[in-house]
Amino acid sequence: MAGTSSSKIAIYGAIGANVAIAISKFVAAFFTGSSAMLSEGIHSLVDSGNGLLILYGVKQSEKPADARHPFGRSKELYFWSLIVAILVFSVGGGMSFYEGVEHLKHPAPITDPTWNYVVLGLSLMFEGISCFLAFREFNKSRGDATFWATLGRSKDPSVFAILMEDMAALVGLVIALTGVYFGHAFNNPYFDGGASICIGVLLVSVAVFLIYKTKGLLVGEGVDDETLDSLEALARQQKSVEQVRRPLTMYMGPQDVVLALDVEFHDHLSAVEIEQAVDQLQDSIRAKHPEFKRIFIESKGLTGKQRAPHVKDTPVSPQI
Repeated sequence: MAGTSSSKIAIYGAIGANVAIAISKFVAAFFTGSSAMLSEGIHSLVDSGNGLLILYGVKQSEKPADARHPFGRSKELYFWSLIVAILVFSVGGGMSFYEGVEHLKHPAPITDPTWNYVVLGLSLMFEGISCFLAFREFNKSRGDATFWATLGRSKDPSVFAILMEDMAALVGLVIALTGVYFGHAFNNPYFDGGASICIGVLLVSVAVFLIYKTKGLLVGEGVDDETLDSLEALARQQKSVEQVRRPLTMYMGPQDVVLALDVEFHDHLSAVEIEQAVDQLQDSIRAKHPEFKRIFIESKGLTGKQRAPHVKDTPVSPQI
């Protein structure tokens, strides 16, 4: 459960930072009339709610399997992550874009940007801490891979969704700071409205990425080719195995994967020997790939006679 605890720390950090930042941004927007600052306040408020939804998804996904959910409820995390992506798209991006357009239609100059600078400075500090916590958790599974490669293969929304939101928040703060500075320096409120629109476009872009990621996981995404090759190699290393078909896999949760393996054993093996061979194969797979919580092995002889499928189900709650 260490992975679950550490990812929750990143979520708690993001929620706490966003609540404090949202309040300060709204206060600054009230006193200064900054559209970009109001958009940033909306952004932080949405991020706070999103953190709560992801935290709820994590807790729901940890519930044990029952009669109605025989494979557990790990996909709850993916469902709530999709809701988060929709909220980022509609509430965060949509409202920021709308607020920016309205400010361009009815521009109001920023009289005193001091509040904005103070709040943006504090926000950058708090968002930086939150992003550091999320990035540290993200790096645990990175290895030698590049940032984008790791982001593409990550299956844990409690990590990559929080990280993407934190990164978008930092970029959004820089955009808001730029809009406030130039808007005041040139006494041109259109910079402020333009910054709000840019923040909206940024949030929509992040939301589209999150929707794309979570949609694939909800539909039923399998492991990468490298892992499939490893599974085949482990099966072929067994002396009792003659042939093995390409494994079938599906993510139920970040660390909860189902594996279906179709194996052909030598005909001379007895039922007891095949049972032992299946156990050895399952043990070797789980030793190298502990994320496979349920392994289904269908064994056949070379004559094509199908034997009873063997199933090994580890009765542990998936770790997020």
